Amino acid sequence: MKNIMFIAPPAAGKGTQAELVVEKYGIPHISTGNILREISKEDSEIGKYVQETLASGKLVKDDITYQLIEERLKKEDCQNGYIIDGFPRNIEQAYEYDKILKRLGYEVGNVIYINVDKNILEKRITGRRICENCNTIYNINDENNSPQVESICDNCGGKLYQRSDDNLEAFETRYQMYEEKTQPIIDYYKKKNVLIEIDGNDSVENIFVKIDNAIKE
Repeated sequence: MKNIMFIAPPAAGKGTQAELVVEKYGIPHISTGNILREISKEDSEIGKYVQETLASGKLVKDDITYQLIEERLKKEDCQNGYIIDGFPRNIEQAYEYDKILKRLGYEVGNVIYINVDKNILEKRITGRRICENCNTIYNINDENNSPQVESICDNCGGKLYQRSDDNLEAFETRYQMYEEKTQPIIDYYKKKNVLIEIDGNDSVENIFVKIDNAIKE
């Protein structure tokens, strides 16, 4: 099994696809966010630093992130492949990731780019509603995923709410940042002939079939 990296714009569903790959192949899902949250619970100097940094809304220093990722990838469960998510976030981190892989004797594997039209992403973001009771997610812009009664959860009858950052202005900001930071990464891995572009303008099930076929090759 090759290592897998997911690249995708906000609301493209890469987290869902990563979970499906994990479920089928049993490889670990390495999320930088999860690593940082776990470290922040430790009663150590680095744990306290990460906790304070996350609490302040700032970004953890790159050197710390690199160290934590390398330590995680050294673990035995990564020997037969893994999914890395949320890293690299810019081209400098991609270069550093190459160095980490070289030290560990790993290959970058498959870089899967889930490409979704911007207008579809916008509808997913602005239409998302979440049950405040059971956390079921709906989308009022998708007739196949909208609640039967407006603002009421089908499962438990709880009230549905919209996250404060699920608005058009926040989406535009996030999307612009994504394009600026991510396009150089896409170009970088394309030149390395490891980039696999997947059409993400489809159902979750069909997108997974495409990804599964790609990583089997």
